[in-house]
Amino acid sequence: MRSRPVRVLIVDDSASMRGIVRSLLSADPDIEVVGCAPEPMTARAMIKDLDPDVLTLDVEMPGMDGLSFLERIMRLRPMPVVMLSTLTARGTDVTIEALRLGAVDCIAKPQGGPTDMEREADALRRTVKVAGRSSRPRRPEISRPAHIDQPLRDDIAIAIGSSTGGVEALFSLLSSLPANCPPILVVQHMPAAFTAGFADRLDRLCPMRVCEAVEAMPVEPGTVYIAPGGRHMEMAGNNGRARIRLHDADPVSGHRPSVDTLFRSMRPMASKAVGVILTGMGSDGAQGLLAMRQNGARTLGQDEASCVVYGMPRAAFEIGAVQQQFSLNALPGAILKACQSIVREH
Repeated sequence: MRSRPVRVLIVDDSASMRGIVRSLLSADPDIEVVGCAPEPMTARAMIKDLDPDVLTLDVEMPGMDGLSFLERIMRLRPMPVVMLSTLTARGTDVTIEALRLGAVDCIAKPQGGPTDMEREADALRRTVKVAGRSSRPRRPEISRPAHIDQPLRDDIAIAIGSSTGGVEALFSLLSSLPANCPPILVVQHMPAAFTAGFADRLDRLCPMRVCEAVEAMPVEPGTVYIAPGGRHMEMAGNNGRARIRLHDADPVSGHRPSVDTLFRSMRPMASKAVGVILTGMGSDGAQGLLAMRQNGARTLGQDEASCVVYGMPRAAFEIGAVQQQFSLNALPGAILKACQSIVREH
């Protein structure tokens, strides 16, 4: 347990927004706002002087390159950074890139002023406190994609769940898998406005096709399906005739989309499935992964040393849902090995 409050430095070019964020964070006795900066040069000096635990960083600030500032932080003085973003198209794209570069999480900046921000106060405070407890592992390597010499069965599928720190992890993991991999279904906890942009960015950088999932879309090899924010995603059917199912049922494990919901939908074909749980806060996915394992699936977890937040993988490991844990850099090979073992057994 922490013996002192999480110390936060706020960086935002808007004086009014700096005041709002300071007020909301200061209302929590477990958070101490140590300073506010209007731009990166001031922030850089304040980071050296104040040594904050967490930085909140505005995504879009006139006259500066926020991504270059974030990249410099991650290279020279790695620390937890929480992005505050508007939901504009450009803001969304920049936010996804910020998460890829290593920001712990992003919080949507309300358009309506203090009243809207107050509604998001709990999420903002919770995210900052989680960031304060997070680790800052070395940036994951992106390896040259592997290649599968022999086509895998078309009824094998991979299901992946992630949350805090998951964007960076997924860029690394998916970029290291081959273009001819089995279909991959992904639930990443993020706002609805960001999932389409996230899928588009992955599609440009990964060997396989990546898309935001659409109702009734066929599940095909060489394709990654990203669950749309605000909707549960399941795989319906098997034996090479599976399709995506989306629905708006109540949140599960506090989330929609829920990793548990995706994993549980894999049970009918679990003996031909691989379940993977990555970095994230909380326990979403633990029970679903256990159900997959109990029905014959191969189940893998990210290890503590390579996680930003070892919450979801820990919860799954502690209840016996994870067969083996691997570093993020070792997971692509472990996933392919699990798929090949399915081929041998079937």
